[in-house]
Parts: sequence; C-alpha cells; structure tokens
Amino acid sequence: MPVTVTRTTITTTTSLSSGLGSPTIVGSPRALTQPLGLLRLLQLLSTCVAFSLVASVGAWTGPMGNWSMFTWCFCFSVTLIILIVELCGLQTRFPLSWRNFPITYACYAALFCLSASIIYPTTYVQFLPHGRSRDHAIAATTFSCIACVAYATEVAWTRARPGEITGYMATVPGLLKVLETFVACVIFAFIGGPSLYQDKPALEWCVAVYSICFILAAVAILLNLGDCTNILPISFPSFLSGLALLSVLLYATAIVLWPLYQFSERHGGQPRRYSDVGCSHRHAYYVCDWDRRLAVAVLTAINLLAYLADLVYSARLVFVRV
Repeated sequence: MPVTVTRTTITTTTSLSSGLGSPTIVGSPRALTQPLGLLRLLQLLSTCVAFSLVASVGAWTGPMGNWSMFTWCFCFSVTLIILIVELCGLQTRFPLSWRNFPITYACYAALFCLSASIIYPTTYVQFLPHGRSRDHAIAATTFSCIACVAYATEVAWTRARPGEITGYMATVPGLLKVLETFVACVIFAFIGGPSLYQDKPALEWCVAVYSICFILAAVAILLNLGDCTNILPISFPSFLSGLALLSVLLYATAIVLWPLYQFSERHGGQPRRYSDVGCSHRHAYYVCDWDRRLAVAVLTAINLLAYLADLVYSARLVFVRV
C-alpha cells in the first residue's frame, strides 16, 4: 500500500528519483558519484573510523561502551550492504521493500549515532585518564557526530515531498514511527531493572503502555518493510489512525502516572535528587535510579508529542492501491 504526502498519494511504485532531483543510477559504479552515493560513502567512512579508533585502544568497556561500539559496527555493516545492493542493482532481489528500507534504516542510524555521540562521552570518555585512549575516544565521538549528521542528511534528502507518490516510511508519519520505537527502546533500557516500578500497579501500567505502543508501532513498520499491509483484517489507513489515537490516549495516562508516582512523596516517590543515595557519587558507566526516573519521564513526554504529531500528519495522507 503506497502513499503520498500532505493530501497526496502513497503508492507501491518505485520512484525514479533519489530525492535529490536527479535519476538514481543503479547497478553501476557511477552510483557512488551521485550525491546520495557520496553521502553513504561518508557514512561508511565515519562509522568505520569511529569503531576502529575505539577498538585500537580497547576503549569500550562497560555497557555504554558496548552500546557505542555496537552502534558504529551495525551502522557500518548495514550501510555497506546498501551500497553493495545499489552498486549491483539487486534491489528487486532484496528481501525487504527497497522503497521503504533505506530511509527507515537511515532514520534509525541517525538516532543510534546520536545516542552514541551523547552517551559515549558523558558516561565513558570523561572518566578516561588523559592519554592515547582518551584521545582516540574523543576522535571517535567526533566521527560519530559526523555519521549522525550524514544519516540525518540522507533522511532529509530522501523523505517524501508534498505531491510525491512514495512508500509510507518516507512520509512524516512513517519517520515518526521510527522515532517512537527508538524512544521506547531507550525507555526500556532505563527501566531494565524492575525496582523502578515493581509492586506499584500505576507504574506497572506505564510499563505496559510503553510495551503495547512499541509493539503496535513496530508491527506497522514491519508490515511496510515486508509489503504486507494487505494482510490486515482492516484497511491500513484505519489501522494507522487507530494506532495513533490509541497510543496518544495510553501515553496521556503514562505522562501523568509516571512522574506522579516517581516524584511525589505522597505516592512514595522521591521529589529531590539528593534523596537518592546512589546519585551522591559519580560513577563510570552508571546512571542512578533518580536520573533514570527523570529520563523516562522526559522520554514519555517526547513520545507523546511524537504520537500527537503522527495522529495529525496521518490524516493528511492519501493511500492508493497499485
């Protein structure tokens, strides 16, 4: 099921445009000389340099370092696959919808690299002693930022424009689905320990909200990547509208309950950071419970805004069958 943007039409036809105003050359080395090809080479180079710098000095101990190293290696690997597919003209043999996959991946990669560019220096690099390892880690952070900008630029270049016929994932609601699932994953990372919500029904409800909305948004993404939107018992536009509305309502409850039961003394919360003993000292690779609670509250607000925007933008899409 394809789409168009801002009172436009989403269709499953393959666009001849790369999103940059010129035809895309595929199955030829000339594809690398096009603006999008050069941008992907920059993505490949920057992620390769980032993980190489860190690996050369072993500066990736602990969960935060592991996350950053995984991010750079994963982004390098998938970007290399995309380049090979386009160089060899294998889009029709690729198991996922090529109309939706590259921009979906680019959006995820931009968010992954952004998270690594923030988490790695704040929770790892600042605790390193001055020397070669710290210099390599700082340089890796710089290249991670370059990769983030490069992936974000690809999203900006290839996203759908008003009046274009395109895949759903290139539209604003499609990209918001990526943001929604990514933010939910970060929330899950912060509430990994059940101590933040265990034995508190209101907080357990919030965790259920995060899980339900994540699963539904992930299903919408997977249906588009697999070109399987026709298997739903209801029309895909109705599914998207219902999903956005349900998620807004569920997150509206979480944005009230999570801060209320985490920061209100009346409901057993801790209103001040200094009351959490774990936050009194700075530790490498460690985020104290109060900071985790605050992070989840902020991320809940971000996702609520994302779902509200999703609900508004979804109403402006026109779906067509081809």
